[in-house]
Amino acid sequence: MSTKIKHLAIFLLLFLPFFVSLAQSPPVKVSKLTEARAVASQSINPEYLVFSPTSAKNKIIPVLIYLHGAGGGRPPLTRLGMQANALRRGIEQYGKGPCYIVVPQCLPTKKNGERATWEPDDLNLLLDDLLEKIPIDSNRVYLTGNSMGGYGCWVWGGHSPGRLAAVAPVVGGIGPGGPKDVSPKITEWAKNLAKVPVYAFAGGKDRVVPAERSERMVREIRKAGGKHAKLKIYPDAGHNARQLVFGGREFYDWMFAQSKK
Repeated sequence: MSTKIKHLAIFLLLFLPFFVSLAQSPPVKVSKLTEARAVASQSINPEYLVFSPTSAKNKIIPVLIYLHGAGGGRPPLTRLGMQANALRRGIEQYGKGPCYIVVPQCLPTKKNGERATWEPDDLNLLLDDLLEKIPIDSNRVYLTGNSMGGYGCWVWGGHSPGRLAAVAPVVGGIGPGGPKDVSPKITEWAKNLAKVPVYAFAGGKDRVVPAERSERMVREIRKAGGKHAKLKIYPDAGHNARQLVFGGREFYDWMFAQSKK
């Protein structure tokens, strides 16, 4: 066998599964908030990504909303699709579909020039837009996010728990001012999050957002009467714990078992 043929064989062995995966990926499109919602929003890109499963065929199915971390606000929007692919693979691998995956983008700054982070009012506008345009099961709106996106899970769930079937913050902060910030509203959030199933994930060696932040929120939720608040800490993981979360079965088994019904 010639050297060129050997190299080709090695290339196909290594990368063919990747290209097959791409070919089988569900269609991804860029959707956009209505003009009125775009004007009303403060911190989010009016455009967002929607992963539509090929098997949906206009059926009413769940949606999983993924909130990115602090580095996700840079253009182009489409690069956020790489993060959502891990969720798509998990949903397929563990037989939890069909399910829409929606990925919004938090811009670096608000319209007034201040530093931006995830805002509940903006996320409610997004969900209103989705429910109007896509055949979503409103009883199975799932929310997860990483780092700043984990903060977004805490703050949106703490503000509007009735809109969500389940919330899974991953290495999430609990303050709008950055990884070490702590909001004075966490007790208020906890009272609302006690009404919705919550499963928080953290890395025991996380030096960016300490696991103590997730521990504190789950403790507050339980104190407020929340009987469905769970926490898992990966003792040897750092701020990259999302790879373990989204790569394992437990996250999907728990999330897709939840329903507001």
